[in-house]
Amino acid sequence: MKGRKLLMIPGPIEFEPEVLQALGAPTTSHTAPNFITSFGNCLKMMKQVWECPDGQPFIMAGTGTLAMDMAGANLIEPGDKALVISTGYFGERYAELLKRYGADVTILKSEPGHTVDFSAIEEALKTNDYKLMTFTHVDTSTAVRVDPKPIGELGRKYNVLTVLDGVCSIAGEEMRQQEWGIDVALTASQKAVGVPPGLALLVASSKAMETWKNRKTPVGNYYCDWSNWLPIMQAYEEGRPSYFGTPAVNLVAALEVSLKMILAEGMEKRVVRHEALAKEFRQKIRDMGFQMMPVNEESSANTLSAIYFPETINGSEFMAGMAKSDVIIAPGLLPELKGKYFRVGHMGSVNRSDIVSVLAAIEKTISQLKNLP
Repeated sequence: MKGRKLLMIPGPIEFEPEVLQALGAPTTSHTAPNFITSFGNCLKMMKQVWECPDGQPFIMAGTGTLAMDMAGANLIEPGDKALVISTGYFGERYAELLKRYGADVTILKSEPGHTVDFSAIEEALKTNDYKLMTFTHVDTSTAVRVDPKPIGELGRKYNVLTVLDGVCSIAGEEMRQQEWGIDVALTASQKAVGVPPGLALLVASSKAMETWKNRKTPVGNYYCDWSNWLPIMQAYEEGRPSYFGTPAVNLVAALEVSLKMILAEGMEKRVVRHEALAKEFRQKIRDMGFQMMPVNEESSANTLSAIYFPETINGSEFMAGMAKSDVIIAPGLLPELKGKYFRVGHMGSVNRSDIVSVLAAIEKTISQLKNLP
């Protein structure tokens, strides 16, 4: 152990020492040459991690919800039709967000643990003139993973902008934004990207940027408006100072370190590592008598797991027992099933030792519960 509890929730995660060291360094000016270089490096490396060489990256001080808001605010105008593919809590959140900007929203919602049938998505696109389609690559509430590639293909086929909520997937799951035709892919720093909370990260395709430029109405959110932020991103990438709002200087420095580490590992190797550790974890969990929320391996995320309590285990007692261990896990998030399951994050710098530690803590807690009078 590390002299403290091991953090195994779906974000924030465990962070590399080098990342935390960069975060704790003396704060420099946001117009200092070394910071401008660091910010520019981050923007360039995001294109590599997202696998979108022609995309426009944005780095904002904020959360993953802010990144969702930025996509909605800039691409939706009042009356636009939007299709939301929901596999959990965050799909429904996106629907509510888009409505705030005047979108006419249709939701295709799956049962917990399931994905939305592909044919239903195509049927909806055939019968309505949608401008935007959003989907959650990995929903943090259910650990359900959807395949972005065919959804991107549908977006191109029906000329619909596709927005991938990758808050719990980018830098942990396979995601080839440009090749798969995804117009916006967004995430937050505290997940698989491996930086403490505080950065909203987004890459927009040239099609998305062109759609924004051709808006007929002003963007309904001043802070999110790409008119304010695009010149800043362009200036930093070109090595020039610029200002709209003060960036999170230390978090950007930490992001540069983390992105360098991610690319040094290599995206393919990183995805394979996450997949191997997740499969091992899921199998061990099943061997203990638990059932995963995702109904099959194809729809199971590799960045986190959502696990039902067996009928023989009291969920509240289990979570109370785990709280006394050296491992921190997360309760369920879906309101209708909140006390029925728990979640374990395994992304970013996670290794086999971490997986073994959380399994040992779960096993010990189960044993203690069985021995209660």
